[in-house]
Amino acid sequence: MKTFINVQDLGDLKKALAEAAEIKADRFKYQHLGRNKTLLMIFFNNSLRTRLSTQKAAINLGMNVIVLDVNAGAWKLETERGVIMNGDKSEHLLEAIPVMGSYCDLIGVRAFAGLKDRDYDYAETVLNQFIKYSGKPVFAMESATVHPLQAFADLITIEEHKKVQKPKVVLTWAPHCRALPQAVPNSFAQWMDAAEDIDLVITHPHGYELDPAFTGNARIEYDQRKAFEGADFIYAKNWSCPGVANPQDYGKILCEDMDWTVDSAKMALTNHGKFMHCLPVRRGLIVTDEVIESEDSLVIPEAANREISASVVLKRMLESL
Repeated sequence: MKTFINVQDLGDLKKALAEAAEIKADRFKYQHLGRNKTLLMIFFNNSLRTRLSTQKAAINLGMNVIVLDVNAGAWKLETERGVIMNGDKSEHLLEAIPVMGSYCDLIGVRAFAGLKDRDYDYAETVLNQFIKYSGKPVFAMESATVHPLQAFADLITIEEHKKVQKPKVVLTWAPHCRALPQAVPNSFAQWMDAAEDIDLVITHPHGYELDPAFTGNARIEYDQRKAFEGADFIYAKNWSCPGVANPQDYGKILCEDMDWTVDSAKMALTNHGKFMHCLPVRRGLIVTDEVIESEDSLVIPEAANREISASVVLKRMLESL
C-alpha cells in the first residue's frame, strides 16, 4: 500500500477488521517490519490523538519516528506554485518535500482545509504534492477533505460494540462556535457506506449536504429526531457548509440552532444507542455532559482504537517497501 487516503486504499474491509483484531491482541507481533525504518510525521495543524496514536503505532512496529511541526521551529512553507516569495515564507514545498523524503521511509501528513477556496481544498493540493514529490509512501493524518485513520478507528469501534448484524448508524451535524472542515464527516460517511453491514443515515440542516462522492448510498434525513429513532450508534460532528449546491457558501456557518445538540432526550429515541465523537468535543454545543459521560459513550475506546487503525495502515505500508 503506497498511499492511504480513502477507504478503497485499504481493500477488503472484513480482512482489515480481522487484521485490526489480530494486532489489538498482540500489538508488537509485527515489530520486525519497522526495524531500521523511519516514519516522518508532518503537522501543519494541531493534533493530540493523531500524533500520539500514530507515533505509538509506529513504535509498536519497531520504527524510528521523526515529528515535524511546521508552525513551530521550521521555516514557513509556501504551498502555491508560481508565486514570488517576497513574504514571510522562506521555503517552498517543492524543495522541502524531497528533502523530507530523503530522511525517512514513510510520511504522514496533517494539513487541514483552509475553507476559503473549495477547489483548492478538494483538490488536496498540499497532500498530493507530498505524494508526487516525496518519493515515499504517504498517508493522510487528516487532510483537507478526509481523515481515514479516524474513520477506520470508528469502524473498528462499531464492529466491537454492535449488538445486531446490521446496526443503524447515524451521522448527525451539531452546532459549533467555529467553522470546521468536512474531513471527519466525509471519511465517516465514506467508510460506513463502504461497509456492507451498516445502515447509514446522515442528518443535518439544509445547506450542509456533504459531497455525494463521500456519502454514496446513505439516507439523508433533515429531521434529527426522526433520524435518531431506533439508531444503534450516534456519531455527532460539526462541519461547515461543504458548498456542494452553493459554492459561494463553502466554509460558512449557515446554522447555529442549538436544538441540534445531542442530549439525553434525543438519545432516548435510539435503540439504547452508543454515542461517538472523534474528539476534541465542545461540551454544551455538540453534546451535553450527561450524554458524553454516560455508560453508552464510546469516545474513549474510540480514541484508543486510533492506535489500532494506525498500526494496520503502517504495517501494510511497511510490507510494501
